[in-house]
Amino acid sequence: MIAALAFTSMAQAQDRTPVINHRLHNQERRINQGVRSGELTRNETRHLRADDRRIANQRNRALATGRMNRAERGHLRHEENRASRSIYRDKHNDRVS
Repeated sequence: MIAALAFTSMAQAQDRTPVINHRLHNQERRINQGVRSGELTRNETRHLRADDRRIANQRNRALATGRMNRAERGHLRHEENRASRSIYRDKHNDRVS
């Protein structure tokens, strides 16, 4: 029963943050492409995925109250921008796996 409630609340949280969800999905796709092409090392990949998990956890905590306020949304957008720059930097730093 607890798992069903957790799944339901996650599904509701994802419905209320479509832009954040889309960016996280897009960034995960960029990371996977970097792994396939050899542009990302194992360590870089681990750090980038940890950043994405951290942002998703922050989103879930912000939505735990039922609504995300402007400051929380701005903070998440800032974190997503930082993660996006990290993905770009790591993919273009000439380190190969």
